[in-house]
Amino acid sequence: MTKLVKTADLYECNVPYLKDLFNESVYPWDMLGKIKGLCAKLIEDGIDGFSEIETGILVGRDVKIAPTATIIPPAIIGHGTEIRPGAYLRGNVITGENCVLGNSSEFKNCILLDKVQAPHYNYVGDSVLGNKAHMGAGSICSNLKSDGKAVVIHGDEDIETGIRKIGGILADGADIGCQCVINPGTVIGKRTSVYPLTALRGVIPADCIVKAMDNIVIRKA
Repeated sequence: MTKLVKTADLYECNVPYLKDLFNESVYPWDMLGKIKGLCAKLIEDGIDGFSEIETGILVGRDVKIAPTATIIPPAIIGHGTEIRPGAYLRGNVITGENCVLGNSSEFKNCILLDKVQAPHYNYVGDSVLGNKAHMGAGSICSNLKSDGKAVVIHGDEDIETGIRKIGGILADGADIGCQCVINPGTVIGKRTSVYPLTALRGVIPADCIVKAMDNIVIRKA
């Protein structure tokens, strides 16, 4: 099973204001240090069909924001996205269309492509979530190693990122079960599903079912 980690192998970005970033980033974690700057540029230039509801917070059409949600700028919220009660956006958050940022969930320095769902008690920090990626209730993207050292991506070969904070790299269609822990720098391939209560690490190939880290099977066609 090939362990793909390049941006082009994990994502098909259809979000107009994110396409250049995805095209120029060889690896997904290369984007993390550019989110703040991109937010600033998009807010300054504006995006067609978006409105700046508060300084540094740009939202598209038909966005629903619960009164008890907290959004710290900068943030770019795509059309049709729902931000539910108690959601906490800590800044540097960019979403595509029709996402769900759920109740009592926290988001920080992250990108969510179209139709991402993180609907219940999730933590998504320093992470990139692909189209239709889903996080079950209570699942978190851990973004800092216990020793505080830079994250190494353990795929077919080790990649030294030089970055201390990298959370989850979830490809298009990745589906994470309830109460999973995605350890720093974990890459989950396209359309891969993960059973609940799994501690994930390393690079998990596309089209797999993860019952446990020592029990990964290829999804039947």
